[in-house]
Amino acid sequence: MAKFVIRPATAADCSDILRLIKELAKYEYMEEQVMLTEKGHSIVGFAMYYFTYDPWIGKLLYLEDFFVMSDYRGFGIGSEILKNLSQVAMKCRCRSMHFLVAEWNEPSINFYKRRGASDLSSEEGWRLFKIDKEYLLKMAAEE
Repeated sequence: MAKFVIRPATAADCSDILRLIKELAKYEYMEEQVMLTEKGHSIVGFAMYYFTYDPWIGKLLYLEDFFVMSDYRGFGIGSEILKNLSQVAMKCRCRSMHFLVAEWNEPSINFYKRRGASDLSSEEGWRLFKIDKEYLLKMAAEE
């Protein structure tokens, strides 16, 4: 198995991260929502996360985006990235990691479930909602 390095991203990685975001958008059938210029193929995966707080759970790591290029899947890179994120979460005293997965994305759903993830949609009946800017502005302006 080839050796891969997982490290914090730097400003110099931005063009590669954007390339991966574009590949993720294509994979999720949302390619038209990402525009960028590509150059090179040295970075093969990325994870974007932040910390948040839930009053019933406590501090948690929210995994916003996670992607490994298709040619590099099956080599344990995704597992290593999740391991690294788990170490970050434990070091930062998080009680949980949350993320979304597209309903059609069975390979990813199975990937996460094999690592102990729970599907809150089916197990706890949670639904994800959003309020777009148009409606935020409307509510903000109400007297």
